[in-house]
Amino acid sequence: MELNSIMASQLRSLQSTVQLSVMHKAMAMNTTAATDMLQSLPDQPSTASHPHKGLVVDQKA
Repeated sequence: MELNSIMASQLRSLQSTVQLSVMHKAMAMNTTAATDMLQSLPDQPSTASHPHKGLVVDQKA
């Protein structure tokens, strides 16, 4: 095998490794940001209120 061919193959391998490393770090940062955002949300009630119960309704016959 030629030296150029060997070096080109190693360069492709290195580029692939670097791309995977960058993608892994980006995904970890996104996961951390999403977790922080979800934790910062105010507490939601466990049950939803009834959409009509308790509302004043003016009915004309």
